[in-house]
Amino acid sequence: MTPHPRNGRAPSVKDVAAAAGVSLGTVSNVLNRPSVVSAATRERVERAMAELGFVRNESARQLRAGTSRALAYVMLDGGNPFFHDVAEGIETAAEAADLSLFVCNSNGRSDREAKHIDRLVQQRVQGILITPVDPDAGHLTEIAQRGIPFVLVDRFSRSGGHCSVAVDDVLGGRIAVEHLIDRGHRRVAFVGGPSSIGQVRERLQGARAVWAEFGMPEEDLIHLPTEAMTVNEGRSAGERLAGLPSRRRPTAAFCANDLLALGLLQHAVTAGLRVPDDLAIVGFDDIDFAAAAAVPLTSVRQPRQELGRTAARLVLDEATNPDHVHEQATFVPALVARASTGTVRR
Repeated sequence: MTPHPRNGRAPSVKDVAAAAGVSLGTVSNVLNRPSVVSAATRERVERAMAELGFVRNESARQLRAGTSRALAYVMLDGGNPFFHDVAEGIETAAEAADLSLFVCNSNGRSDREAKHIDRLVQQRVQGILITPVDPDAGHLTEIAQRGIPFVLVDRFSRSGGHCSVAVDDVLGGRIAVEHLIDRGHRRVAFVGGPSSIGQVRERLQGARAVWAEFGMPEEDLIHLPTEAMTVNEGRSAGERLAGLPSRRRPTAAFCANDLLALGLLQHAVTAGLRVPDDLAIVGFDDIDFAAAAAVPLTSVRQPRQELGRTAARLVLDEATNPDHVHEQATFVPALVARASTGTVRR
């Protein structure tokens, strides 16, 4: 409801008290401790608020309390649906706790991430959840030093000095490449993003480990790094694969996320390749677009919303529980096989 101006200003607590015929203390109790006010008086005060169009000054309340009724999530890549699904899980938990959620996007830039954190600290948010560019960055340590609970999302805490929630990315890389080996592929490309991203390194680590365990020649697992983990970079990777000599050209690709995989799939279809007969493709994350692709995409599923809900639970526990113990929550990924990897090759 739009506040009714009174001499050019919004109605105040004093206006409500006068209209309801009660004291300022009674209005304050209705706003903050309604259980101590009789039902009849509370109804009279609430009716006065509605008639005046009164809206409580939440900023002033936060200033007095020293904290806000909000959590914040700093995501790594606002263009990736994976992080939006994580944010949805966080928001579900925040709403259940009667809190708002601020969502920021670092876009993979550490300097932008640091600026977001500085503003959020100034806002006195109850807790910060972050998928960091670098989990060892100094500005993350400063969050804890300023007394604000925070949780790493989709990253492990190496020190154990704060909470984290993540999927076992090494295992995810293993099950993706083992699936391709089971399908009969003997030359596989790993299409990854920048090596500065921890998940990329760990997914490649898992891929290499299972490749070696099956006795495959090291050179037949081809590492194709990309500048970013986007659809455009996936298409570019497809062009690079097409440029390889035929004897070196892989028959399958494991992509570090679904956006890369979808870009690679687009290039393959445009180039007239048959997926999976000419090129099998596995992605990672299992975003909604994976199943809806022209050739439904095999992907390693992460429990995206559960990651968010768990992270929010941990940060809220740290904010409210004096006996809080830091937890490193690890989720197990699962392969979802679809048409992009087809049936067993012989």
